[in-house]
Amino acid sequence: MDILKHIINDTVEFYKWSLTIADKRVEKWPLMDSPLPTLAISSSYLLFLWLGPKYMQGREPFQLRKTLIIYNFSMVILNFFIFKELFLAARAANYSYICQPVDYSDDPNEVRVAAALWWYFISKGVEYLDTVFFILRKKFNQISFLHVYHHCTMFTLWWIGIKWVAGGQSFFGAHMNAAIHVLMYLYYGLAAFGPKIQKYLWWKKYLTIVQMIQFHVTIGHTALSLYSDCPFPKWMHWCLIGYALTFIILFGNFYYQTYRRQPRRETAAKPGKALHNGASNGALTSSNGNAGKTDEKPAAAESGRRKRKGRAKRD
Repeated sequence: MDILKHIINDTVEFYKWSLTIADKRVEKWPLMDSPLPTLAISSSYLLFLWLGPKYMQGREPFQLRKTLIIYNFSMVILNFFIFKELFLAARAANYSYICQPVDYSDDPNEVRVAAALWWYFISKGVEYLDTVFFILRKKFNQISFLHVYHHCTMFTLWWIGIKWVAGGQSFFGAHMNAAIHVLMYLYYGLAAFGPKIQKYLWWKKYLTIVQMIQFHVTIGHTALSLYSDCPFPKWMHWCLIGYALTFIILFGNFYYQTYRRQPRRETAAKPGKALHNGASNGALTSSNGNAGKTDEKPAAAESGRRKRKGRAKRD
């Protein structure tokens, strides 16, 4: 019992000490004063993951077609705004893509970088809606470990990033990831229009490849910073490398399972039988862990097929 008390006390003392070196510019910004709101939101997300499927049992899935179109294109706009702000502010501040320490001053360009990174953190919280829509549409097969791991950790860990290193090297991965998310949510938004548009979305597979390249570039960029002894917190560098490695493993496994093994399933499928959603079109998992959420099965009228009982709920 005494050991437990010592651990708790040491943890509290360490946290209090860490606050003395935190970024003073962001401490009064929404959600940044304490980690509790962020942890509460993430905990609510995990609770919904457990209770949501139970609630949807015995209920018809929601279509949410219009909602998905509005949501996805809103995310396109948000991520483009984040990318634009980070790119322009970093350029105005003469940022180096090789080594850029954090400048905690109130310089307008530095504050602009910090603000754009804060919006990036907020966007990761908004992306929890990806999972909410999966559950409401009863696309439970899309809620993989990769999906949950990425969504939950990105929002939670980026609170740490904004609290202590809202600038410097942090801009590199964020503005690269925001650019990829523009393409990703553009794909989702177009796919939400249905089969007439989906047949033109042949480039879905390449988004996953771009995402995997992103993680390799992140590791290489971070390793170069360590090699050049860049005056950016070393603990952040090593944590980022470890975090990126987990995604290379998970995304690599996803890519293999989805695209490399796909032809075998297609060959085994009976002629004339429509493949299950996510099999014929594949399942795209993004850097935020989304997996083909807007793929819809084409409505095919076949003789002898029973009509479904009831209809899915509309917007």
